[in-house]
Amino acid sequence: MSFNDRVYEIVCQIPEGQVSTYGQIASLAGSWRASRAVGYALHRNPYQGKVPCHRVVFQDGRLAKGFVFGGPGVQRQLLEAEGVTFTADGTVDMKTCRWKP
Repeated sequence: MSFNDRVYEIVCQIPEGQVSTYGQIASLAGSWRASRAVGYALHRNPYQGKVPCHRVVFQDGRLAKGFVFGGPGVQRQLLEAEGVTFTADGTVDMKTCRWKP
């Protein structure tokens, strides 16, 4: 199985209403230093609509400016629709919404 396929498999396990980080996904995929590669894999996601890449955010809860499926505004809408909460500064509330596999 390729690294990208492992990333997609892991991201599909993130429950609705929770988020993970690029680094956490990289670690779970066996390459803890490959967070940029996770971002690249999600940017190239061939399974749009099946792999919930909107549930992956930066470690501090920031959204990806280059969210490939419509920008950070769309990513935020998708997350809020699932019940993800945001702090006053516009970042995901990582204390309550971070996925703990």
